Amino acid sequence: MNESTEWIELSRDCEAVIVPAGHTVLIPKGTRAVITQALGSSYTLSVPDYGGLVRISERDADAVGQKRASETEAPASTEAPLSGEELEARIWTELRTCYDPEIPVNIVDLGLVYHLDATPIDEGRHKVDMKMTLTAPGCGMGDTIAADARYKILNIPGIEEAEVEIVWAPAWGPNMISPEGRAKLGME
Repeated sequence: MNESTEWIELSRDCEAVIVPAGHTVLIPKGTRAVITQALGSSYTLSVPDYGGLVRISERDADAVGQKRASETEAPASTEAPLSGEELEARIWTELRTCYDPEIPVNIVDLGLVYHLDATPIDEGRHKVDMKMTLTAPGCGMGDTIAADARYKILNIPGIEEAEVEIVWAPAWGPNMISPEGRAKLGME
C-alpha cells in the first residue's frame, strides 16, 4: 500500500513524530487518521487532530491495521556475517528501504547518501560510516531519517557499529535523483 483515502481509527496508543517538525507525540487509541504513505518500515498518517502529518514506525503497524514486516517475512536471519562487496551491496539494499516521510522515494534514489564506508574491526565485524544530506536544510525529519538508516545498517550481520552523519556539502539538488527516483516522481 502506498497511499489511501480510507479513514481508520488507531486500535491503541502509539508514539508518532510530527512531520516535519520532528516532535514526538503520543496519539491515543481511537484517533482517526488516513495512511498517506506506507514505505519501507514506517507509515505516514494524516491526522487532522494533530495538525497534519505524523510518522509512526513499523513497531506500531498493528495500531493502524497493518502487519509488521516481521509477521509477513521470513524469520530473522541467522546468516553468517558478510564482508567485502556482499556487505556493501547489502548495506545499499537496506538503505533503499529508508524513506523521507513526505517523498515516496528511498534515500538512495533521492541521492541523499553521499558517502558509505565499511571498515573491518576484527574477524567478521565491521564499522560503517555514512554521510548523508537532506533535501532541505530545515527538514525536521533529518534526525529521524538518519536514525532509521543507522538502525537498518546495524541489523545487518557483521555490522558492529554504525555512524550516520548529516552533511550539507555539496548542497543537494533534484539533479541528484536517480533515473528510478525521477520516474517514481513523474519527472521523466
